[in-house]
Amino acid sequence: MIKYILRRILHLIPVVIIISICIFGIVKLTPGNPIGSNLDPRATAEEKAEEMRRLGYDKPIPVQYWNWAKRSVRGDFGESYLYKKPVSKVIGDVLWNTFILNVVVFILAFLLAIPIGIISAVKQYSKTDSFWTLFSLFGISMPSFFFGLLLIYGFAVKVQWFPINGMINPGTRTVGLARALEIGHHMVLPAIVLIISSLASLVRYTRTGMLDVLSQDYIRTARSKGLKEKVVIYKHAFRNALIPIVTLVGFYIPGLFSGAVILETIFGWPGIGRVLVDAINNRDYNLMMALMMFFSILTLIGNLLADIGYALVDPRVKVDGR
Repeated sequence: MIKYILRRILHLIPVVIIISICIFGIVKLTPGNPIGSNLDPRATAEEKAEEMRRLGYDKPIPVQYWNWAKRSVRGDFGESYLYKKPVSKVIGDVLWNTFILNVVVFILAFLLAIPIGIISAVKQYSKTDSFWTLFSLFGISMPSFFFGLLLIYGFAVKVQWFPINGMINPGTRTVGLARALEIGHHMVLPAIVLIISSLASLVRYTRTGMLDVLSQDYIRTARSKGLKEKVVIYKHAFRNALIPIVTLVGFYIPGLFSGAVILETIFGWPGIGRVLVDAINNRDYNLMMALMMFFSILTLIGNLLADIGYALVDPRVKVDGR
């Protein structure tokens, strides 16, 4: 297993290099430049040219990429033109905010989806199965931004049970448990939207996986031997039904940090998704490239963990160092 992981990591190195070249090239092809955001609107052509030289934009594109890549390997992603501070500082300030929101959603969605999916599959075509099928179709079909706006209007504007946006109340300096409760109060509405949309797809995947496994011959054989239904479901069927869930876990890991871009903007949650939108709107190239590389590497790590999960869950999958 260790040899397999090391071999996969070595294979990821050229992939990361190719991704970095693509990201750098795409960003450079976008119209406009960030020069104006650093200068006075009345800046002269000479001042703009000097700013271009200072930022290194007067050099050929391959030279710019090489300089950026060398700095990035050392953890220096340059300065954010929008926030006027190092990119690593900007990301570090909001990384934990996004993680808090999404890790809660991640845990709750999986804890709820797996038993619900199993029950729906075991009680196929029952009222319980019909309800969760309709729920899944609703959650998958309903646009998250629209559902979020409905919750804001109903619970933040009308009844005023929850704040409209932000993570803490302006001007407050709560600490400890009081601060945690305040953050949790602000988190309720965006978390509901994310949980419903995540739960809908996870329930469908779990149900479909269980139905496929329950139709296999070895399940019928286990039942014919007189094994208890709980043993058949949770010991023999559930492990193989976990394979599609393992795939989803690999895809969800990048989401723990990338966050829900649209929802963070709607709810004013100070996370990475909102920072990425601001960076794109203001052509903050350094911040854009750092975030996109961060998300790309997380996606590759998620895929690697999913492959490892296959070997742990499914004994038919053989992993070796060759």
